[in-house]
Amino acid sequence: MHTGLRITVFAAALAATFGTAYGLGSTFGEASPERKPTAHPHVQGHDTSPPGGLHSSDGGYTLALKTPTVPAGRDTGLRFSVVADSTGRSLTAYKPEHGKELHLIVASRDLSVYRHLHPVRAADGTWSASVDLPRATGYRVFADFTPRGGDGLTLGTDLTATGPSTTSRTPAPHRTAHVDDYQVMLHGDLVPGRPGELTLTVTKDGEPVRDLEPYLEAYGHLVALRSGDLAYLHVHPNGEPGDATTRPGPDVSFTATAPSAGTYRLFLDFKHGGTVRTAAFTVRAAAAPAGAPDTHPENTAGHGH
Repeated sequence: MHTGLRITVFAAALAATFGTAYGLGSTFGEASPERKPTAHPHVQGHDTSPPGGLHSSDGGYTLALKTPTVPAGRDTGLRFSVVADSTGRSLTAYKPEHGKELHLIVASRDLSVYRHLHPVRAADGTWSASVDLPRATGYRVFADFTPRGGDGLTLGTDLTATGPSTTSRTPAPHRTAHVDDYQVMLHGDLVPGRPGELTLTVTKDGEPVRDLEPYLEAYGHLVALRSGDLAYLHVHPNGEPGDATTRPGPDVSFTATAPSAGTYRLFLDFKHGGTVRTAAFTVRAAAAPAGAPDTHPENTAGHGH
């Protein structure tokens, strides 16, 4: 992950590149081999690189999932490694970002389930984490990391949770999320090809939360996933704790550019009262901001990390 006062990710000029991939559905069983794309530079600021997470291999590294299937509804171990293509060896030298060498995201293909995990690395480069996935369906695993001396990468691969099959749809568009006693409201729009500011306002029992706690060196982390192909956008707040200008709530702001028009799920991790909670939203990125009022508030269960 990459920190900056204002981080804009992924330009819309590449939207057409992913048009054919946009309709990808769930993949069950072990993931089939993916074509290795040409490596691209990762640049902070007005990033012109394509969205992350669409391939298991990129930049000379491959995400190797050792547990491609897990049972649904049960806490189980997830094991994987990041392999250097040039040597075939697991990567062990990482540059820590926001206090961690690697951040792991697991999301269902319909984007109704989201987990932000922080796995533990063994000396041989094998990572492990516990995960409990509630439904038997297809999932996508994202590894967000920076090799020591290299550029930041986000690799993605498929995971299947086994059990009685279930179906679900991506939640309808909404700009208000409820988690425990908290309400989070989303202001601003994702606009293809143009940076826009997103502000999330946190309240508890109707009162503004003005004492958010730093979590992984920030007051909030925002992950955006595009519905369909699950293209991955990861941005950080405009400011950070201790910079003498950023307040600990109730507002946390981000700058982001959508790579294309479409539906996106946004997941905000924030910490208060010693607990990390996740607020989730569904938004549409259109040629012009719709500006429609929220008509689909969502009650979401929080998950500690």
